Amino acid sequence: PALSYTWTFNNDTLSLGEDSRRFVSQETGNLYLAKVEPWDVGNYTCVVSNGEAQQRAWGPPTPLTLRSDGVMGEYEPKIEVHFPETTYAAKGSSVRLECFALGK
Repeated sequence: PALSYTWTFNNDTLSLGEDSRRFVSQETGNLYLAKVEPWDVGNYTCVVSNGEAQQRAWGPPTPLTLRSDGVMGEYEPKIEVHFPETTYAAKGSSVRLECFALGK
């Protein structure tokens, strides 16, 4: 079944159309925010929908807070790449592979 992912921000659907700082991966459901601003503080909730079954499920709210010291923490830069061992594609079709780098 095809799943789709959206997020709510303080119980309102998070609009991504005009905000290039936010991205929701339809592969994993992860929400990515670039350059967090004070107005990004609040509660985020993942919503998973299955159009075929006409069902929807909400995850628990995840609060986002800003650190007052501005320090990210003791995290080494990390690059994650998750690709299957083999990716199959028909000739002439399109393939999308995602890669994200995290760190300071």
